[in-house]
Amino acid sequence: MIERTFIIQKTKEYYLKKYIRSRLNNVGISQIKLKKIPLGEKIIIYTSRPSLVVGSRGANIKDLTRILKKEFSLENPQIEINEVKDPFLDAQMVAEKIASSLERFGSARFKSVGHKIMENVINSGALGVELIISGKIPGARAKSWRFYQGYLKKCGDIAVEGVRSAQASALLKSGIIGIKVAIMPPGLKLPDHIEILEQSVKSDEEIPVVAEEEKKVKKKRPPRKKTVKKKGEGTLGTAADQSHAAHQPVPKVLAEDQVPSAAQEPDAEISSEITSETYHSEQSPQQSSEQSSEQPSEQSTVIEEKS
Repeated sequence: MIERTFIIQKTKEYYLKKYIRSRLNNVGISQIKLKKIPLGEKIIIYTSRPSLVVGSRGANIKDLTRILKKEFSLENPQIEINEVKDPFLDAQMVAEKIASSLERFGSARFKSVGHKIMENVINSGALGVELIISGKIPGARAKSWRFYQGYLKKCGDIAVEGVRSAQASALLKSGIIGIKVAIMPPGLKLPDHIEILEQSVKSDEEIPVVAEEEKKVKKKRPPRKKTVKKKGEGTLGTAADQSHAAHQPVPKVLAEDQVPSAAQEPDAEISSEITSETYHSEQSPQQSSEQSSEQPSEQSTVIEEKS
């Protein structure tokens, strides 16, 4: 059955990873991946110390490939080593560091170890971290100590896929101590994250200027229509207009020295004579000739001087 083949394959992978971790102990192994390729099986090892894994002139890798062929019956195992850039952002490596430090210094200094590693994780750029150390520390009674800092998701899809978690165990005289590590890596997009965009704010002086320019644009009048002149009309118009222009007196421009003073020229008489003269010019030529004969000679002399 297909289910049995899957189970056999997964158990084989589990024992293979367990053997590699026991063989390469205290080297800082993060994770081990297995891939099938046309040439055989490919084993990818992520570690913070690739030089210790390779050994001198690749001695460790040669021994490991030879043992994997014999014990796990792999045809052509190919081992690839990748370096972990920041070990403090890897949960498995952090858990192994806590376990090694507890085995070295004992359970008396577990608080200093927890606070120091938590500070290194936050300084490396993590959004949040949580450490849980449980066991017979510091006394004979079992307890669980929790160290946490920053922001860490506990539920939802991000808590399952985004948060990095790992477990490790340390063997002490008092017994086995369990270690749980959860790290929220940087650059993780949260669903409740809101980004506020910067908007250019206009000053009080710029706003009325723009309003005035809009008003000027709105107040623009349409262009005037050009009037087409008829063939009979010239510069002076019709014959009646020409006769009217002939009867009108031509104004005479005087220099500033020749302008008469207020004492020499009576303003009231000149204004009355000018209005009467313009009234007569609007009438017909016959009426204007009759009225001009009836006017006194003094007025005619004054009009001639004006002309």
